[in-house]
Amino acid sequence: MTPMKWSRARRTAVGFLGAAAFAFSLAACDSGQAPASADAPAEVGSGETEIVYLQKQGDQQYFVDQADGAKKKAAELGVKVTVVNLGTDSNKAISELDAAIARNVSGIIMVAPDQAIGPQVIDKAKAAGIPFLASDDGLVDADGDAAPFVGFNGTQMGDSVGTKAAELYNDAAWTAADTKILAVGKQDLSVCVQRIDGANAAFEKGAADAPEVITIGTDNSVTDALNKAGAVITANQSVKNWVVYGCNDESETGAVTALQNAGVAPANILGVGLGAYLTCKDWAASQDTGNKAALYISGVDVGSAAIEEMAAAIKNGADLPAETIADTHMVDASNFEAEGVVCT
Repeated sequence: MTPMKWSRARRTAVGFLGAAAFAFSLAACDSGQAPASADAPAEVGSGETEIVYLQKQGDQQYFVDQADGAKKKAAELGVKVTVVNLGTDSNKAISELDAAIARNVSGIIMVAPDQAIGPQVIDKAKAAGIPFLASDDGLVDADGDAAPFVGFNGTQMGDSVGTKAAELYNDAAWTAADTKILAVGKQDLSVCVQRIDGANAAFEKGAADAPEVITIGTDNSVTDALNKAGAVITANQSVKNWVVYGCNDESETGAVTALQNAGVAPANILGVGLGAYLTCKDWAASQDTGNKAALYISGVDVGSAAIEEMAAAIKNGADLPAETIADTHMVDASNFEAEGVVCT
């Protein structure tokens, strides 16, 4: 997989020691940690420094990749990472956070199932004196101050997707009169709102004329996107051409599948995914598909960077960077393999 470049905006400059020196300094420490949760823990490395990575929807491929990246980086640094799948359960997020605090872990990273729990989890970690990092979905405390964050810039991602969709739309010479746009994703998740709003704005800016946008709220799963898009398609059977994008690959591929199941030909679908790990399956199988392109994002690199930032902050006793933002790039059937995309 081609490594991504990272840009960092910091509240306080953080001095980094080399990974080798860090690993050496921790190697002599004893473990002495309590067993991890039985719900999908994965411990790597040795030493008394334990970082807990609490993930929503840990069975989705992006988050599986993220966990793998975290484990690999932890092994390199000689620290211990405990990865827990929270599913979509905010109560579990709170209880797992409490469990981590109770055993006095060194750092906590969270992909929250619901951003509404931000004030609660941030305050708990702060009261315990444990560094806290929000991964993928930004979190704010009761005063509206953002927790340190590692992930992607949602608006920039949406802009890339919308720009590509507009390019494909113009190349196809479609018109607004016979085209509609399906914008699919979780409507109460800030990163999804940013991505879809960014895509809509970029498409409108780049297209010769902008078709109507139909927004479909989902839980960000393939199944929910497929089912809800199916109802919209049934109500719009006179539409000839469809542009599809969404919050993630699950949303986009689910909607594209619904269109194809309804008898819409791939030539009449311009789908631009976000993630590429599902979008590329049709390309790998050399299938004629409505999935025309995707913005490639790497869960591996986000997980790796989250552990690296947290471990360095623990080692140096310094503040975490305010933001660690990953670069992304567009792929399609012609270059996804060369770019290192792994289809799942």
